[in-house]
Amino acid sequence: MGTMKLTKKRHACVRLEKDGRTLVIDPGTFSEEDAAVGADVILVTHEHLDHFNEDRLRTGLESNPGAQLWTLASVAEKVSAAFPGRVHTVGEGDAFTAAGFDVQVHGQLHAVIHPDIPRITNVGYLVDGSVFHPGDAFTLPGQEIDTLLLPVQAPWNKISEVIDYVREVKPRRSIDVHDALLTDLARPIYDMQIGNLGGADHLRLSPGDQA
Repeated sequence: MGTMKLTKKRHACVRLEKDGRTLVIDPGTFSEEDAAVGADVILVTHEHLDHFNEDRLRTGLESNPGAQLWTLASVAEKVSAAFPGRVHTVGEGDAFTAAGFDVQVHGQLHAVIHPDIPRITNVGYLVDGSVFHPGDAFTLPGQEIDTLLLPVQAPWNKISEVIDYVREVKPRRSIDVHDALLTDLARPIYDMQIGNLGGADHLRLSPGDQA
């Protein structure tokens, strides 16, 4: 098995490449229009527009006739009719292998934004037992991991919770995602506090950077 390469895309989207195959997580409205193009596997954590964009999904699935999508029911029902047999519904506890990637599904609900806003379904994906993308929640991967894709700034979190999440997961490194709303002025503060207090190596990548 080859080494997995991670490429940061805008906001919550990442591309993972291994042995000539590509897996993309959360090509949403804030990510690049071609974020899912060329993917063999697409994973979507939940239905919010910054994680799920129907046009980007369709572009990715149309660019590769062999590409398949794994996601929760609220997203699957929007695109499954157009791509019969290629859209799969998953939930907490599921595990599958796609294009050589082993994926485990963890989590059930989106984090609380406000008590007056109903919570929606959200799942996280652990890829090859190494890279964990929690979507919009502080879900635990259930095992030691190498890389935590860290939702660094969102309407539902604050930096103390972000730091405590890194401490609880205990990854070797955390890499910021969910960062499109974080201004350049604030980034050094987040970098310093998460890096100093999280207990793991902390990386902030620009779109297109690899790790």
